[in-house]
Amino acid sequence: MPSAVKKAFFEDYVFQVWENVYEPAEDSFLFAENLKTREGDSVLDIGTGCGILGIVVSKKASSVVALDVNPFAVRCARENARINGVVDKMSFVQGDLFAPLRAEQRFDLILFNAPYVPVEDGQDDSWLNRAWSGGKSGRQVIDRFICDAKAHLRQDGRILLMQSTLSGTRKTFAKFAENDLKAGIVAKRDLPFFETLLLFEAKRIDPTSR
Repeated sequence: MPSAVKKAFFEDYVFQVWENVYEPAEDSFLFAENLKTREGDSVLDIGTGCGILGIVVSKKASSVVALDVNPFAVRCARENARINGVVDKMSFVQGDLFAPLRAEQRFDLILFNAPYVPVEDGQDDSWLNRAWSGGKSGRQVIDRFICDAKAHLRQDGRILLMQSTLSGTRKTFAKFAENDLKAGIVAKRDLPFFETLLLFEAKRIDPTSR
């Protein structure tokens, strides 16, 4: 365990936040407050960070895959699952978005607190900065996620995606629609400097409704 450890709290949960791991902030807590899980759901938590969403959702889920490109985050999330008594319901995977998964793996619920902050080229590419850096448009990772998510979603499954208005609301609706997913906003929170956090929920489009 790294020597530099912070702590974060949500409801009755406590989380260690290691060095090089994203510390839960307004987006994390807004997401956690609006997690609605069905009993027995299988869940994929992409960009798990310290594991906050995957650990909270494991209360009802049958299984949770916590995945992050950051190897420090994967190890931190595993330790937090142990601390919060849910490590037996979770598995931990290091890799980029859906790349580490088997092609046939499907989930009832896919969670992603995306990197959505627009940054100029040449910015620091450290593990910590990759948790929030969304490239020049803020959509570098969001669009890749949306394009690949449906292939890992069960027929009646849901996607929950957190982003900011900094990375474009209309573009997210359009990208979901391009991939035969119908999206709506289920929670939002205004931040200073004309920024709003948005939690999208997306489901497969019913072909009979066309």
